Amino acid sequence: MCLFRFEEHDIYLPMIVLEELDGHKKGTTEVARNGRQTSRTLDALAGAQGADIAEGLRLDSTGHKGAGGHLFFQTVPLEYNLPVSLPQGKADNQILGVVQALRDRYAQDAAGRPKREVVLVSKDINMRVKARALGLAADDYQSDKTLEDGDLLYAGSLALPPDFWTRQSKTVESWQSGSSTFYRVSGPIVPSLYINQFVYFEAAGEPSMYARVTEIRDRTAVLKTLKDYGSSKNAVWGVNTRNREQNFAMNLLMDPDVDFVTLTGTAGTGKTLMALASGLTQVLDDRRYTEIIMTRATVSVGEDIGFLPGTEEEKMGPWMGALDDNLEFLAKGDGGGAGEWGRAATNELIRSRIKIKSMNFMRGRTFLNKYVIIDEAQNLTPKQMKTLITRAGPGTKIICMGNLAQIDTPYLTEGSSGLTFAVDKFKGWPHGGHITLARGERSRLADFASEVL
Repeated sequence: MCLFRFEEHDIYLPMIVLEELDGHKKGTTEVARNGRQTSRTLDALAGAQGADIAEGLRLDSTGHKGAGGHLFFQTVPLEYNLPVSLPQGKADNQILGVVQALRDRYAQDAAGRPKREVVLVSKDINMRVKARALGLAADDYQSDKTLEDGDLLYAGSLALPPDFWTRQSKTVESWQSGSSTFYRVSGPIVPSLYINQFVYFEAAGEPSMYARVTEIRDRTAVLKTLKDYGSSKNAVWGVNTRNREQNFAMNLLMDPDVDFVTLTGTAGTGKTLMALASGLTQVLDDRRYTEIIMTRATVSVGEDIGFLPGTEEEKMGPWMGALDDNLEFLAKGDGGGAGEWGRAATNELIRSRIKIKSMNFMRGRTFLNKYVIIDEAQNLTPKQMKTLITRAGPGTKIICMGNLAQIDTPYLTEGSSGLTFAVDKFKGWPHGGHITLARGERSRLADFASEVL
């Protein structure tokens, strides 16, 4: 799809790029699949009615109206002079030679050939560095990034200004419904709010307020106060929240009207524990969902450990250490004084309602009334994320969790991760919510390591 993202600009493909595509088309990997798709796209452009390779293929001929330029193929050899230190047989250097030849050709106005700027666009950082060293213009391909800067990612919460209540004193409306208080507010803050965004007011000497945006209409917004899961009477499967962001997250996880939740945060912020605790409560106590399905991106931190024997669930076992650790903690908390037999029975019941699935076999499936947890979602591409989220059938809730500072997939960054993509696209949807967990609660050692390492 990148061919159609350059608006009015023309694209020139060196012949060596087609050779590289041909070399990558075999296999079942994502690279091979993308290579085959690109070849099909090029074939469709070349086969469009009135297509003329010599004059350039119209990029909008296959229905992509946003692309106003033409696609040119290298049809004749080009003369170029590269330093002898750059081996001529290497594909990258041949591409640089083509860029140099085009730059020289279009450097001056000529009959039927106006002066034009030639820019190399590549995801290869070393290639861009070499291009600039040779005096060639080079740029990164930006359209695969949801955000330029990870700091701009939607956090899911917003601190209200210290003078918030002073400004709202004359216009605010409030009413009670059940155990919640609702406030209808107006003013300059409303345009910056999203549905299901959390807002909080904390000031010395004044009562604190924690609420969620439930409605935005014209220039007013409705805020609904939250349930306090930090209180022992509101414990979820024996777990109490320990900080403000955890309480925000638990309100999303326990809300049956929220179908999609994304949780980001550093190691030890409680993402997996809270997702499992709320899942067990809603599966075993509330009977809202029939079972928990857990999956994760199987990307290694170090070297791959190779082939794993057994069934799908047994193969996924080594990847699910976080699940086992958290289940051990939850089983202890819930077992109370039940004794060894009671704890064993509780463990068996919990295990029977949790299914571990591999992402490799998700396509084509539909999950009905399931509570789906996708762990380590920062390692997914936007396409993989779309594949997983669209598995949801009626009554299913999906939780995506990850730490954007721990991306192990070599071709993903914070800006292009599928988790970033999902957070950005779902913000403001009435049945989705996001929260960035800020404070680690695992241990003082883990917290300190997250800060300084």
